[in-house]
Amino acid sequence: MSGTDLPASSADHPSTGLLRALRPSAAWLMRRRWHVAVHHPELVPASGGVILASNHVGLVDGPLLATFAPRPVHALTKLEMFEGRVGGFLRRTGQIPLDRYAPDPAAIRTSLRVIRDGGVVGIFPEGTRSSGELQRFHHGAAYLALVTGAPVVPVTLIGTWPSPDGSSSLPEPGSDIDLVFGRPWHTTQEPWPRTREHVRATSVLLRGHMLSELDSALSQTRRSLPWPLPAGQSEDDPDTGLVEHSKEL
Repeated sequence: MSGTDLPASSADHPSTGLLRALRPSAAWLMRRRWHVAVHHPELVPASGGVILASNHVGLVDGPLLATFAPRPVHALTKLEMFEGRVGGFLRRTGQIPLDRYAPDPAAIRTSLRVIRDGGVVGIFPEGTRSSGELQRFHHGAAYLALVTGAPVVPVTLIGTWPSPDGSSSLPEPGSDIDLVFGRPWHTTQEPWPRTREHVRATSVLLRGHMLSELDSALSQTRRSLPWPLPAGQSEDDPDTGLVEHSKEL
């Protein structure tokens, strides 16, 4: 990748060394609890900067993506998670804190640095847990793609929703979980300045591609997404980005 406005590397570049070491054990533990199937991992480029953009239904989505993606992932993770021991663990595994309620230049710079250095950034365009149908779609993935020219690989997570009776925020033991990687999406790298209108238009195109890949994933797995989530399982999120009206129940 080229681009004069990409940040240079620095000593505080987040490392996924610990994540690499833990992934085999984490995969073994998760597969003891759930039946996890990974579809089309070969669609993720084996080298170079990549953006993985995933739908978001359950609490386990981030750990699943970090564990089963073909390459270690630096996932943009809500700032509230970076407290105490959990926060220390997230930082040591290379995850990127993100303030969802205010512009966060530090998160953007770190993400661009990872991509510039040939790494993988993971992002949930819905921003927070929802039905997983991309009804809300923030502009972060499109912006990173515009700045870097890196491909965006859609990821559809299926089966990660909480238990139906609300007794647990995790899928029930023995549940089937599918991670479906989709066809990479490309946009032309855009030099500074990038207008809000251009970013929004790019988001519309990216969301359209991800919806197509989501439909394909559901067809391949012969599954569906939940609607609605159990009471109390969805979270508030800023009304930014593209927002589609909720379905009628």
